[in-house]
Parts: sequence; C-alpha cells; structure tokens
Amino acid sequence: MIVRIVKMIFKEEEVASFQSFFQQRQAQIKNFEGCHHVELWQDKHHASTFFTYSIWQSEEHLNAYRQSPFFKETWQLTRQKFADKAKAWTVEKVY
Repeated sequence: MIVRIVKMIFKEEEVASFQSFFQQRQAQIKNFEGCHHVELWQDKHHASTFFTYSIWQSEEHLNAYRQSPFFKETWQLTRQKFADKAKAWTVEKVY
C-alpha cells in the first residue's frame, strides 16, 4: 500500500468551486481500481490550501489512474484554479 498526498493552493475566488468539483468527483476516484481511500483536507489557517490524501494498492495502480482520461480531464480542470504549482508525495508507512 502507498499513500499519495498532493498539496494544492487555489486562487481565493476558486475555493468554493474546487470544493464542489472535488465533491462531485470523489466517488469516481474512490471507485478507480486500486484506490482504497481518498479524502480532501483543508489547511486550518490557510483556507485556499488543500491536500488530497489517498491510499492505493500499489504505485502501479496510482500510475494507471494518473494515465486515465478521467484523471487527465480532472487535473486539467483543477489546475486552472491554482494560485501556485501543486506539490505531490508518494509515501509508504514505516511504522
């Protein structure tokens, strides 16, 4: 199992739009083969900063998702709302 964490900073005027967009797509992400869990987190002190937290069966499953037409469309529409470039980490639980 791997965990994918993506940090995104949005233009202030795009925050509500992004939250709605993510809510519409969350179930489809969760139902993608190899995805065990997906959440959206919002920074408590910076309302325009969000993190996605997802758990994947393997890096191969994550990469298959990232190559899918669904992801490409979702990412294209999401990044138009960014105030800064996204950052991503793929990690494994140690303990």
